[in-house]
Amino acid sequence: MKGILSTTLISFALLLPTLTQACTVVDDTGTPFHLDKPAERVISLAPHITETLFAIGAGKQVVGVMEGSNYPAAARGIKKVGNYRDLDLETILNLHPDLIVTWSHYFSNQLAALKRLGIPIYTTEPRRLEDIPKTMRQLGCLTGTDKTAQAAADQFSQRLAALQQHYQTQKPVTVFYQIGPYSLITLNKDSWVDQVITLCGGRNLFADAPTIAPQVSWEAVIAANPQAVINSSNSDQWKTAWNHWSQVSAVKKRFLFTIDPDLLERAGPRLVEGAAQVCQYLQTSRIE
Repeated sequence: MKGILSTTLISFALLLPTLTQACTVVDDTGTPFHLDKPAERVISLAPHITETLFAIGAGKQVVGVMEGSNYPAAARGIKKVGNYRDLDLETILNLHPDLIVTWSHYFSNQLAALKRLGIPIYTTEPRRLEDIPKTMRQLGCLTGTDKTAQAAADQFSQRLAALQQHYQTQKPVTVFYQIGPYSLITLNKDSWVDQVITLCGGRNLFADAPTIAPQVSWEAVIAANPQAVINSSNSDQWKTAWNHWSQVSAVKKRFLFTIDPDLLERAGPRLVEGAAQVCQYLQTSRIE
């Protein structure tokens, strides 16, 4: 009897590592999501998801990415499975994914077809800064990289907290955030960019706009008279248009700043680097 019991206990102990690999989470649509074992072949359907998967130690498990997944460098060589207009379903199926991670409600019809084939699809829909470390932890569970994911999530949260502690009591700065170089599209308070501006001691001039990404007029921006303008672009060419408005405080004092959109408009681990840069820009703007 003792021999049988010992054998049973040993067998159960050997099974424990396998049993503990199962993962159940709730995705950002509120849908319970379960994997019996860590995903080994993952497809990422957004550049920020790709960055997150690499940051949590699951980069080697990524077999397919979207066009535009340019960070880290290793992501550039991974098979492309589509762009923001369309997915290549044949390529996706040929990669035999055991997990697809997507963003918001893109490609709903095509993803529904993949779901019917039994492919697990986890949906992220980040809206706030705190959603980023949460996503890191959940994807760590799904890919079996829990420890690395927890460490990455903690580091992200700690760096944000340190920025907030340092800058939240500084003199307020009014900010106009401009998306891209050609039009006056900005973001309201329902965005993580607004959170970053606030965290750095800034005040987003169009925080109360009725839509998340409103296009405003030059007249409205000039009347608001921002003390700092931050443009998400890859060059400084956008400043030419602003230099016509010397009556604007930010133009007069040359507080026109450019930031790489990948650092601030992607809800991934590098967003904390973008936040640090915004804080530095606003600190410069406090100089009289």
